[in-house]
Amino acid sequence: MSGHSKWATTHRQKELVDAKRGAIFTKLANNISLAAKKGGDPEANPSLRTAIEKARAANMPKDNVERAIKKGTGELGGVALEELYYEGLGSLGAQFIVKCVTDNKNRSASTVRHLFTKNGGSFGAVMWNFDQLGVFLISNEELSSKKINFEDLELELIDQEVRDISKEDEGLTIYTEIKDFHAMTDFLAKKNLKTESAEMEYVAKEKLVVTTPEDIAKLEKFIGELEDNEDVSEYYTNAEF
Repeated sequence: MSGHSKWATTHRQKELVDAKRGAIFTKLANNISLAAKKGGDPEANPSLRTAIEKARAANMPKDNVERAIKKGTGELGGVALEELYYEGLGSLGAQFIVKCVTDNKNRSASTVRHLFTKNGGSFGAVMWNFDQLGVFLISNEELSSKKINFEDLELELIDQEVRDISKEDEGLTIYTEIKDFHAMTDFLAKKNLKTESAEMEYVAKEKLVVTTPEDIAKLEKFIGELEDNEDVSEYYTNAEF
């Protein structure tokens, strides 16, 4: 598997201007609340632990994190959140899976459909081209700081029965089966390796390589509008540029 622009997405999230930080905090809080519905103890709830770690990486205040947990466990009132997925084709026939965490299903469906339409796309079945995998990013800087030898780590990862390993310009991308996600999280923690990102994602089997500046600009405009929408928690695409 080649890189699927996850590194670029991670960098964009870390370089957010203050004007967008509120929207990102809303998304992170929604993810925490949704995970906390299965239990408010992050040690016993790996999904919650992952959501909290992602919020901390974005410098989300501790009070916001605790409030989101309490909302999810029912200690605070509020409207129940739902996790919804929408599939569609963007411009150039690029495939997208859009994940929403929302308190209003009708609003989310209408908004996401509108974003597809205004950017030359439409809803449509694309899930067939994606596998759900665990995706871990470890930067070259992290590997160097911990004096990790890539060949040695690669052998250890093979012993962990990872799905695939990709060495890219920015660092290492590790793919696991979903059932092995939390085991890999624990494995990297024991090695004291910090991840840039650790997520359960939809990874495209067949990529759409986009090369011209005009086509890239069209897709980046759509991606930017998805990222700006508070209901949109994540998006996955087969477009690579």
